[in-house]
Amino acid sequence: MAADDSFGRLDDDDYPAYTMGRAAEMLGTSQGFLRAIGEARLITPLRSAGGHRRYSRYQLRIAARARELVDQGTPIEAACRIVILEDQLEEAQRINAEYRRAAGSVNPPSSA
Repeated sequence: MAADDSFGRLDDDDYPAYTMGRAAEMLGTSQGFLRAIGEARLITPLRSAGGHRRYSRYQLRIAARARELVDQGTPIEAACRIVILEDQLEEAQRINAEYRRAAGSVNPPSSA
């Protein structure tokens, strides 16, 4: 990938731009925390050619939410499950809204 292509991807929420050390620093947590949420399958970082973990901005937002819950006293496994369920609910609500918009455009209300 050319350097110009890489710069264009920096706006991509799914582009794995952050090393484990940088991600932990940004979140104010340890690398062990990132490993733990990876083991809990909350996030799966991509690997660089050298095998190093790389995180996207989307993954960092998910990790930050898990950290909030852990900081409030929630066990890490439970925090990961909560975040997964929150993410699934958000996706279901988005899909539901799309269906409602589509149904509304197919059957406009009749004016009687």
